[in-house]
Amino acid sequence: MAGRDRSCLQIELTVAQDVLCDALVLSTWTAQSPGPVLDPLERTSEILFGVIMVLTFTSSISVAESGQAETREVLIAALGCNVAWGIVDAAFYLMAIFIERARGRMMLRAIREGRDQTVAHGLILAALPSPVSAVLVESEVETLRQRLRQQPEPTNAMFDRRDIAGAIGVFLLVFLSTLPIVIPFLFVPQAGVAMRASNAVAILMLFGIGWSLGTHAGRPGWRAGVVMVGLGLVLVAVTIALGG
Repeated sequence: MAGRDRSCLQIELTVAQDVLCDALVLSTWTAQSPGPVLDPLERTSEILFGVIMVLTFTSSISVAESGQAETREVLIAALGCNVAWGIVDAAFYLMAIFIERARGRMMLRAIREGRDQTVAHGLILAALPSPVSAVLVESEVETLRQRLRQQPEPTNAMFDRRDIAGAIGVFLLVFLSTLPIVIPFLFVPQAGVAMRASNAVAILMLFGIGWSLGTHAGRPGWRAGVVMVGLGLVLVAVTIALGG
């Protein structure tokens, strides 16, 4: 039983070390193995944003009154809006990385160079998720502190290739999510049929976004898909009502 307890504690300590590496340094340690440039939540969030934005434009098209010229103007405006917001989202993505990485370096420096062990322990526990910090005893936290003191100094580069790739990915997700919804208007001459086809594509995209998030969170994909469809339609209605 004692051996099993020690094994459990070792597993908890290992998990805590891994989480702390992610929380404090944010991939600035060269020893950290590279993962996906954008995690599933980031990818689906950007696609959802693009879908909602373009739906606010296509929903404003009057099937009975809009001609080809007016429809084309609306679609061009939708594409332009998503291009603009894709650029804005990419810029905010880089800004968030810069701020979070700078904060991680500051915390790491305070832990490594601080003489007050209690303060260092408090910083470590604050950086960890509460379920992990709640099970750690003082000796385990001290082990983490010693491990952090042995780590190489993080680089001072503002951004690396993965950051730039992530920003480009954010832009492309926002922009490309526009295309499936506007394509029916480009190839179907009847405005009513094009509108129904566009809405069907949008609903399928919302369902797929929800399914992806649900499976990522360990929940039934179909249920999350249905919820996302309802949430997306509500968000579109609210955006239109507020003049967005």
